[in-house]
Amino acid sequence: MPTHYPGTTQERQALETYIKLSRASETVTSLVNAHLRQAGLTISQFGALEALYHLGPMQSGELGSKILKSSADMTLVIDNLVKRGLVQRQRRQDDRRCVDISLTEQGQAIIADIMPQHVQGVVEVFGILTAEEQQQLAELCKQLGLQERTEDHR
Repeated sequence: MPTHYPGTTQERQALETYIKLSRASETVTSLVNAHLRQAGLTISQFGALEALYHLGPMQSGELGSKILKSSADMTLVIDNLVKRGLVQRQRRQDDRRCVDISLTEQGQAIIADIMPQHVQGVVEVFGILTAEEQQQLAELCKQLGLQERTEDHR
């Protein structure tokens, strides 16, 4: 749906592009992550498990930055994963102030089981685009994601 904002051509173009990007993002996220409900995981919980699976133990703040969640959000995500026995908190011996989050055996098993299905879902969703289009989209998203925030954009 195009914007109904009566602004300049540049403003309407930017708004329409934003709307299309937002809708596409929601659709892709919904399609790719539908299988997580069967495993009883939220997208954030899956993101945390996936990051720990591929990158190894890390502190909560570092994990939050990897999956783009605040420290408050990460506390809840980690608490729920601990309750399910999928991750554990461990104080570092060399610095008792630091607590590492790591996968348990059960967490390792569940993410290892889910990853192939997740990857297949991503491949299927993006299969509508050619390899060249996927590369172009990746570059455009990277360009948007790396821009500096200025006072004008707040």
